[in-house]
Amino acid sequence: MSDVNVRHSAYRPFILVAVLVFLDQLTKLAVKGFSAFGFSHTGMELGESHELIGDAVRLTFVENPGMAFGISWGDGKLLLTLLTIAIAIFLVYYVIRLAQSHWAPRLAVTLILAGAVGNLIDRVFYGIAYGEQALFHGKVVDFIQVNIPDVTWFGELYTHFPVFNIADSCVSIGVVLLILTGGKLPQSSAAQPNTAESEQTDGRAEH
Repeated sequence: MSDVNVRHSAYRPFILVAVLVFLDQLTKLAVKGFSAFGFSHTGMELGESHELIGDAVRLTFVENPGMAFGISWGDGKLLLTLLTIAIAIFLVYYVIRLAQSHWAPRLAVTLILAGAVGNLIDRVFYGIAYGEQALFHGKVVDFIQVNIPDVTWFGELYTHFPVFNIADSCVSIGVVLLILTGGKLPQSSAAQPNTAESEQTDGRAEH
């Protein structure tokens, strides 16, 4: 493969990242509402809920100050945001590193990157954009509620799966795909045999 093709292959996944982040942000702004460039959209009230697929899947507006699926970090929102930035930078590097690897782990890491960036935008900009919090202290907009049979877990009654968004879905699908295809991840350089030494060994073996 030529160097030009390798470079194109390395950066192609970022098109998918851009599309997924755009869809994630578009849906969040539709739910939360916004006003910009002379256009205003009211959105939903916090806690407002509507049926999408009967009562099984609902459109429910909640805001999450913590991690995906409502996992809380207490008062460490700034630390969480900075950690997410570091993870996103590493994932960008890793997607490029997987340029010539099997498509499945590469797609998995691409999805995780898209999810991380989608929620990172909320945390970095939404607080100050909506006049609610300082920069880097925004809350993530969640709106997809999937109801489940009532179950009690550690004394708590759960009637639905934690409310999530498109970015959360990208991360979840990416993690599952990564687990299923972990064996196709590239080996470390230390684990790969030296080509020259291998050729010499093969030559000696032929004699």
